[in-house]
Amino acid sequence: MLPHKSCEAFLAVVETGSFEQAAIRLHITASAVTLRVQSLEKQLGHTLILRERPCRVTAMGQTLLEHLQHQRLMEQNLLQQLKGKSEDSSFYKLNIATNADSLETWLLATIQPTLIQEKITINLMIDDQSQTHQLMETGVVNACISSEASNMKGCITHKLGAMRYLMVATPEFQRIWFKNGVTRESLRHAPAVIFNDKDQLHSDVIVKLFGLNIQSYPYHFIPSAAAFSEAISLGLGFGMVPEIQIQNELKQGKLINLIPSAETDVNLYWHHWKQQSEPLKILTHVLVQQAQNIMIQN
Repeated sequence: MLPHKSCEAFLAVVETGSFEQAAIRLHITASAVTLRVQSLEKQLGHTLILRERPCRVTAMGQTLLEHLQHQRLMEQNLLQQLKGKSEDSSFYKLNIATNADSLETWLLATIQPTLIQEKITINLMIDDQSQTHQLMETGVVNACISSEASNMKGCITHKLGAMRYLMVATPEFQRIWFKNGVTRESLRHAPAVIFNDKDQLHSDVIVKLFGLNIQSYPYHFIPSAAAFSEAISLGLGFGMVPEIQIQNELKQGKLINLIPSAETDVNLYWHHWKQQSEPLKILTHVLVQQAQNIMIQN
């Protein structure tokens, strides 16, 4: 079996980034933390942590980290099921991964009454909808919103519905860059706005419709859902935005549907472990039911 104190020291170093901060968290000396981590490395026969600033895990350290995080999450779930909540708090805590667009548009308003009524706190982790599933696989979160439809072993999946994305821009931007229409040639010169390097939606649509890869045109990376939409509204570029987020702007003519054929529905799913705490069961029920009224059902 893995030694508990050594694993605790390893986790503390990885999560705080240094042996000194890990010592403060564990209320022991930095030398004691070092000895525990060295003992664990000797037992496993691998270097687990690169002594840098901040400290980083090796490949084998990452494997151990994922195992320990998953183990800790399962233990937390078990304690919540047995006790209802942790000993030092009247609130339940849930770790949830979500895509930024869901967080920006509908997620918090949907679960807000339940969080208050059931005394739930949430630790949200943000990633692209195609990536959040990996946080479930590594055991970092209790549940996630993902575009991945397939079940993981030990998990249950619920279809929430689809978010519709439109390729939009301001009327002024259209007049400057696409006065003769949106063509392959005009797209080579017009700046795009893309959420981040994991966001493939914009580039996939342009490749499909015009045969241009992302290296063929200028673009901004703006990794904030609110700032991303604002950048398009300010005329910095054109991009794929959830329809639900810009309904008013479209009605008022501040934004236009630049390429109607680029309209794309992205299906989203709610994944959670089969063994889930009572608060997560309640949250799951609310989320799945409310999503039927918010998202496109196809």
